[in-house]
Amino acid sequence: MSDALRIREVRAHPLRASLPTAQRTSQGDWPAIEIVIVEIRTESGLTGIGECLGRRGAVGYARFINAALAPVLVGRSAGDRRALWRAMRGVLTGRTGGMLIECVAGVDIALWDLAGQAAGEPIWRLLGGMGRMSVDAYASSINWSDDARVEAEVASAVAKGFRQIKVKLGTPVRDAVARVRQVRRLVGDDLRLGVDANWAYDADEALTVGRALCDTGYDFFEEPVPPGDHAGYRRLSQHLPIRLAAGESDFTAGDSAALVRDHVLGMIQPDVARSGGITETWRIAEHAALHGVAYAPHVGWSGGVCSAASLHLAAAAESFRTFECMVFDNPLRQALTTPVAGDVGGLDATTGRLAVPAAPGLGVVLHPEALSRFAITED
Repeated sequence: MSDALRIREVRAHPLRASLPTAQRTSQGDWPAIEIVIVEIRTESGLTGIGECLGRRGAVGYARFINAALAPVLVGRSAGDRRALWRAMRGVLTGRTGGMLIECVAGVDIALWDLAGQAAGEPIWRLLGGMGRMSVDAYASSINWSDDARVEAEVASAVAKGFRQIKVKLGTPVRDAVARVRQVRRLVGDDLRLGVDANWAYDADEALTVGRALCDTGYDFFEEPVPPGDHAGYRRLSQHLPIRLAAGESDFTAGDSAALVRDHVLGMIQPDVARSGGITETWRIAEHAALHGVAYAPHVGWSGGVCSAASLHLAAAAESFRTFECMVFDNPLRQALTTPVAGDVGGLDATTGRLAVPAAPGLGVVLHPEALSRFAITED
């Protein structure tokens, strides 16, 4: 085995940052975010970086990676990504999902970063590529807040050059319907709009909101009901002529396979920092393409490494439709890497598109100072 990819060390870093402005969804206020950054060093000196979603308890995630996953990786080739994925999966028995797969995601992204660096190619080219050097993006998200704040956030997104905007919805239903109509009035008929309910509704409530979305020309309805309510999704797809979107709460391709196969979903939105990294997320994207379902990466409140990995997937996926560009300030996205990938600062205001990293691997490098500044110190 070449020392270029022989794994010498795996280290996970739990990070936390307060947001300059708290974000509000149907699930409540989020004044701070947590993620885990994974570094994998090889015997040759190459270092790959990854990120896993750990919104609460990032310290626990990091401990699990360092204590349970690292021992099955050290000494093996980082190029054997599928074998290493299976080895990590085998650390725990039982169904595939939860914290284990989120931890695997951070490691897997780092393995792909190493592969790209070793090959001298960006990850999107390793995946095959579709010739995209930039991707369509939508502004995410208009908060579930008072009318004045919503009006200001919509105006800001439009001023930045976005041609697509996503709006957060919640309860009560009558307020959600009013918000749907308010935003359409604000932007007129030319901008593409979508909504994200963060599974605030049951199927009956979602039908009421969905009819308002259809009446006002919205493009997609994201996570209207809880992710496990497949019957609810099927019911909505039968009664609403709108693209249903979901997938950010799924861990593996199997979680949403039936909904994609049966065209219950019109858009699948896996989060690479949750859904097993690039290896498993690519499987989801390929399955969507096989069945003619759109793919749109979920980015959410993740850090800069997740954003970069998501851009590579967007550039390469056949059925890619649109990219989630978060418009609020997030230190873990904006201060953690160079360059900053997938941020509103990189939006081309004339086209509403984001540039795709072109350097080898993920195309971004960590700032050690930021890694230290946002580290969660245990008592």
